[in-house]
Amino acid sequence: MSNKQSIEETQVAGPYGQQPLTVSVREAVMQLLRAFRMTTIFGNPGSTELPMFRHFQDDFRYVLGLQESVVVGMADGYAQATRNAALVNLHSAAGVGHAMGNIFTAYRNRTPLVITAGQQARSILPYEPFLYSMQAAELPKPYVKWSCEPARAQDVPAAIARAYYAAMQPPCGPTFVSIPVDDWDVQTEPIAPRTVSTAVRADPAALETVATALDRSQRPVLIAGAAVDRGGAWGHIVRLAERHNALVWTAPLSGRCGFPESHPLFAGFLPAHRDKIVEQLRGHDLILSLGAPVFTYHTEGCGPHIPQGSSLFLITDDPDVAAWAPVGTAVVSSLRPALEDLLQRRAPPASRAMPRGRLAPPRAEPGDSITVPYLMQTLAEIRPEDSIVVEEAPSSRGDMQSYLPINRSEGFFTCSSGGLGYAMPAAVGVALAKPEQRIIGLIGDGSSMYAIQSLYSAAQLKLAMTFVIVNNGRYAALQEFMPMFNMERPVGTDLPGIDYTALAIGQGCAAVRVDRAQALKDVLRRALQSPGPSLVEVVVA
Repeated sequence: MSNKQSIEETQVAGPYGQQPLTVSVREAVMQLLRAFRMTTIFGNPGSTELPMFRHFQDDFRYVLGLQESVVVGMADGYAQATRNAALVNLHSAAGVGHAMGNIFTAYRNRTPLVITAGQQARSILPYEPFLYSMQAAELPKPYVKWSCEPARAQDVPAAIARAYYAAMQPPCGPTFVSIPVDDWDVQTEPIAPRTVSTAVRADPAALETVATALDRSQRPVLIAGAAVDRGGAWGHIVRLAERHNALVWTAPLSGRCGFPESHPLFAGFLPAHRDKIVEQLRGHDLILSLGAPVFTYHTEGCGPHIPQGSSLFLITDDPDVAAWAPVGTAVVSSLRPALEDLLQRRAPPASRAMPRGRLAPPRAEPGDSITVPYLMQTLAEIRPEDSIVVEEAPSSRGDMQSYLPINRSEGFFTCSSGGLGYAMPAAVGVALAKPEQRIIGLIGDGSSMYAIQSLYSAAQLKLAMTFVIVNNGRYAALQEFMPMFNMERPVGTDLPGIDYTALAIGQGCAAVRVDRAQALKDVLRRALQSPGPSLVEVVVA
């Protein structure tokens, strides 16, 4: 036991010598965090959080972010990359308010986070003190799975334990505990960690219905959602598709890649529009959606959700998704055990011809200026094979999907919520979790300005990662909506006069700007080999 620990423990004599009877709330929480492998804490410090870090132990690491939304984004990327809940510490109501955009994204990403926030001392809460949270447990709702401000200081460790177990239960997600500033030094009994199973296995009869229909189908199609990769089922869906000669689409607006995009059975990316989804799936008699909602739409639509004559089956780890799905037979299960059960069937499926997946795009040839297809093609050709792409470039996503295929599990992360300001800090979190791999943050110019402070954290942590800023000088994604609203050009969407390299250098990150196609490959290659973080601003036509 360290000297720092003994300060906080009351000792009593026992048959085995000196034994701790009680410990401080602080030490009880830290013991739990060690047991949960949560010794990396993401935060932006505030006054009501300071006592949490008294006698800060050497085996813990504090990762500083310069704004609370950045802190949550970093923790999200770290949690997804480590497959374990990450701990986030925020400052009372104001800090939680700043962080809400990325808390919403973590909820939609199904990322396990335990979020703590400081609260003013219990004795002055009736007087509405400065920087307190009026209804702390209600503030982050509905975008946390569980939230609590414990009734007593002694209940804080139990609340942290419950928050962890809830965050890790499928579907994973963020949880929240508000902790008054004077709770940390109160004596309490330590809490022993428990083993809580997190796998959900499908009802065998329900899965048999799916399997029988799949075996009998003449032209099945699979839809891969983010839960395939989250659930460690990447190899399983590949074997299932190959067993059944079934095309595989990526679900609309998926936050992860669930199937290798250069595979002959990969069909492409479903759009987030009802009528277009129906058109793409027409001709298939069975649709099996794996780990994705049916369906995520971005615009209003009408008509059927699936083609006439098709039947739909849904396997999801989210009971709410199963409940609101408008059509089909839903089975609630973690993806890996469900696919394992489907693959164990001995009866041969129907004999089917091999369908044709998507065609490779024509090569993007260089001109004087840099086009987005040429940028993505170049990046695909020179990036390390095991590199990981963390993306938030909405107007460039179509070209990225065509020219920058993802072909490995955990090779791609993006935002499932549509909220900007996620991917830049998430890339930092992924890089922190996977220092042996090159992390590429592929960020739009407009998106980068929501979380540009992430560069500071990357520089301070000396992470070997590369940010590629796709600079088209505006919020170009909004142009896609102009015909829908009978507009020629929306106001407030141009972004002139921002020097992204200066912003990077000012935070300690190496940076370079490139606007000629002939120079692009060399510039990117040097950035991908940098020993620390680097930023490449790519001006695209």
